[in-house]
Amino acid sequence: MTTLTRGAGRVTRSAPRPRSAPRPALLILAGPFAILFLAVYVVPLVYAMQRSLFQVRSSGLGFGPSEDVFVGFANYASVLADAAFWAAVGRVFLYGVIQIPVMLVLAMLIALLIDSRAVWRPTVFRLTTFLPYAVPGIVATLLWTYLYVPQLSPIVKGLHAIGWQVDLLGQQTVLLSVANIAIWSWTGYNVVIYTAALQAIPQDLVEAARIDGASEAGIAVRIKVPLIRGSVGLTALLSMIGTVQLFNEPYILKTVTTAVSSDWTPMMMALNTTFGANDFERGSAISIVIALIAGVLAVIYQLASTRSERSA
Repeated sequence: MTTLTRGAGRVTRSAPRPRSAPRPALLILAGPFAILFLAVYVVPLVYAMQRSLFQVRSSGLGFGPSEDVFVGFANYASVLADAAFWAAVGRVFLYGVIQIPVMLVLAMLIALLIDSRAVWRPTVFRLTTFLPYAVPGIVATLLWTYLYVPQLSPIVKGLHAIGWQVDLLGQQTVLLSVANIAIWSWTGYNVVIYTAALQAIPQDLVEAARIDGASEAGIAVRIKVPLIRGSVGLTALLSMIGTVQLFNEPYILKTVTTAVSSDWTPMMMALNTTFGANDFERGSAISIVIALIAGVLAVIYQLASTRSERSA
């Protein structure tokens, strides 16, 4: 114990306790996660980085034995100089510009509607909104493929019946069709996040605004939405990372339309290069570049979000 004396009185202060070693129970609980994290994330990432620095070359006009040759960043230079890669990045960027704002705004409107208790049976409404997210992405894409194929889709047949000749899988529309599938699948997920954040808002603020005569729309715009800005930023960040990794929807639609090629997105290009062209080294380089793009987007958004919070 450390003793301090002040005049006639005496004040005692406990000395800081030394930090104890981690409890075995914590290590046991964290162990499975650490093993899985290393096995499915760190090890493949390190291996991909290692393979991206090599090329497999054969002697004797390709008929001789093959060997790994260290080429440094030659694979990365090849990827960055490939016009097809940047075309794929451009498609994904345009997809994100369309899909992310529409999805997040729609999710916010639904969450505000649920929180306002203006809907009948909000629990049922919330569950109905969340159900599309519970459908696996591949299954959801197959369902929408049925609605897109002109020979099968009742929607397309109905539009044709009224004189509107539209091809939902054409060169000009397939990007919107892919975005529509993602919006349908992921809106409910964001609704759950926004609803949970809205329910954490102190009701005293909302009631005080109502007493002051604020409308429900004014309360939503001026009180509720600013208070859940952190949740909005989180969903925007996750959506941007998911956009860079776009794969399932266009990969399945590729089987029913020629508008989607094997290198339509960077992820599809990485898969086709790795397994289609049997070029694991260049495919690894593409994967690392995709990861770097996602990381840069995350850092830029985080810096912008931090600056916005400081200026607010």
